[in-house]
Amino acid sequence: MTLVDSADGIVTSVQYVLTQYGIDADGDDIRSTIGLPLDHVFPRWLPDEPYDVLLAAYRAHYREHGIPLTLPMPGAREAIEAVRAHGDRVLVVTAKYGAVAGLALEAAGLDADDIVGDLFAEAKGEALRQHRAWAYVGDHPGDVRAARHAGVHAIAVATGPTSSAELSETSPDAVLMDLHGLPDVLVSLRGTSLTD
Repeated sequence: MTLVDSADGIVTSVQYVLTQYGIDADGDDIRSTIGLPLDHVFPRWLPDEPYDVLLAAYRAHYREHGIPLTLPMPGAREAIEAVRAHGDRVLVVTAKYGAVAGLALEAAGLDADDIVGDLFAEAKGEALRQHRAWAYVGDHPGDVRAARHAGVHAIAVATGPTSSAELSETSPDAVLMDLHGLPDVLVSLRGTSLTD
């Protein structure tokens, strides 16, 4: 999630599940998959295992051991405050399971007005439309696709596994190195159309 650093918890929990099947996966390899839905992650190592069994094991481990490792991303609190200062709502649309996303935010000392989980790329765009968002901030090329699908501004933040150069290739409205610059970007984009 763009607002929280949940990488260590995700890596730890994916590694836990994989070790139950005798697989010793490198943490950096797992880290490179962060941002993808888990049904894209587990088949890389366990293509023949039932996904629902893997997911249940992951979620149980993550709730107990991964969530406590969650930290706020630098600038996350200020970003949330900036959104609310302009009368907007903080909507989190994530590939994470919604209830788990809420727990991760809470562990990091953050909150959102609405959380929609278990979505990726264009499916996130549908949620953005339904909630009448005007901008979407994300750290993955799929997040830029979500914003474009919804017809809203795409703001990319290079805090996940995707570099700023890779994010720039997806043509977002802005690319930030962290969330500290988000308040100014929101001010500059507010009221502009995608063709401005």
